Amino acid sequence: MGQIIWIASYPKSGSTWLRAFLHNYARNTEAPHDINSLMDLTTGESSAARYRRHDPRPPVEYSIADVQRMRPLVHHALADAHPGLVFVKTHSALLVVAGVQTITKAVTSGAIYILRDPRDVAISYSRHLDRSIDDTIAVMADVEAATGGTNEKVYERLSSWSAHVHFWTRRPHADLHVMRYEDMVEAPVQAFGSLIRFLGDDPPQDRLERAVAFSDFSVLAEQERSRGFIEQPARSAGRFFRSGKVGQWREVLTRAQAARIEQHHGEVMRRFGYLP
Repeated sequence: MGQIIWIASYPKSGSTWLRAFLHNYARNTEAPHDINSLMDLTTGESSAARYRRHDPRPPVEYSIADVQRMRPLVHHALADAHPGLVFVKTHSALLVVAGVQTITKAVTSGAIYILRDPRDVAISYSRHLDRSIDDTIAVMADVEAATGGTNEKVYERLSSWSAHVHFWTRRPHADLHVMRYEDMVEAPVQAFGSLIRFLGDDPPQDRLERAVAFSDFSVLAEQERSRGFIEQPARSAGRFFRSGKVGQWREVLTRAQAARIEQHHGEVMRRFGYLP
């Protein structure tokens, strides 16, 4: 049986970008990896198709307790399908929901956790949800916030942005690697090199730099423009790879909106350098 390395994040924090990098580094080819083939080496745990193997009803009929009962079975199946490590994306907060842990420790080898300034998350997530920024700020402060519950994606408990970050990172240990989106943007070779070393490899500089270049936001955005992106939700406004900029909140958010986010999440923001 294999073991899972979780790629965990609050939505719109950079996990798809990280997955693209992992594919480009692992494949080590002379051209960028296709963004529509990100399931080659990484996968997700919330696809409803995985749960229908355990309950054939339309997934929209599943209760939260139903999903949580099946979640460990899905995680074990993901691990059983691979002889070694398997990278699995999740947006679930690290919680106990309906009496069951959202992450199954028995098949977990480690985790990569990505976080991003919540003021920038609010902008990107509002377009992803096709909701106003004010509504999105409220969602990000809601400890009961969740996604899924459709025939495509099962229930995932997000909780609030602060709780999500806190519960994933509150106990630093050798099997957890925490990355800030801002460091990935500003010093990608160093940030992704540190990730590869966490995974147990000493990355050759030319291979690392090529994988970083092939995963550049502009490359991913151009692939989406020319080929589309199959992981883009139908309801989302605009493209998935829209901007990727750091600090865009200064130009987009009102002072009141920024202040609300800082009020809701100031303690965790200060911990990770987003506030003085």
